[in-house]
Amino acid sequence: MLVTDHRATDLALPAVSSRDADEPFLLVMDVDSTFIDQEVVELLAEHAGTRARVAEITERAMRGEIDFAESLHERVATLAGLPVRVLDDVVAAATYTTGARELVAECHRRGWTVGLVSGGFAEIVEPLAAELGITWTRANRLEVVDGRLTGRVDGEVVDRTVKATTLREYAARAEVPLVRTIAVGDGANDLEMIAEAGIGIAFCAKPVVRDAAPWHVDDRDLREVLRVVDEAVAARA
Repeated sequence: MLVTDHRATDLALPAVSSRDADEPFLLVMDVDSTFIDQEVVELLAEHAGTRARVAEITERAMRGEIDFAESLHERVATLAGLPVRVLDDVVAAATYTTGARELVAECHRRGWTVGLVSGGFAEIVEPLAAELGITWTRANRLEVVDGRLTGRVDGEVVDRTVKATTLREYAARAEVPLVRTIAVGDGANDLEMIAEAGIGIAFCAKPVVRDAAPWHVDDRDLREVLRVVDEAVAARA
């Protein structure tokens, strides 16, 4: 298993190779604590006065100590009664991880497809994705009745199996073989898609993920993902 540290010493983006230009990739990223700096459910819980409790559950789920779907339902239950307008406040509070804008722009310049898949919430993911020109997203949806969150998720929970399935579905839609897919994530919920991808990257990840991933980035700069990809492509040549 090849495991590489990538330190952000030179922040210029690597040049695209002729091989990359001829063979586009699909990049699929987790959102919370990967594409953005925050855990969205914790931002929501701040409004409900339950952030400490929710953060503790999130941490255990990220380490793989408890089932993700169970943890999600438990955390979302603490949000019951919040007015739906709070979602706009959370979108405004979320910040892109360093290098996210540059990474997405460079992928688009190379003709690659970028998608997001999140155990968080579509109400937050979709506007953040749209701002950077990302149209392929999948995330949980919060149930709303009479303008307030019910404390329940509407529909199937996006767990680790759904994330891996989404990677395959995106690859089929983009007509990209799995060997040219890139998956980036930080928590136990990302393990299956990282294993499934041609280039699986643990990004500032929990130890259980970092140890399992073939590649990892420990500096919090998403531009380093491109360095991993270029190194992986060179290793295959």
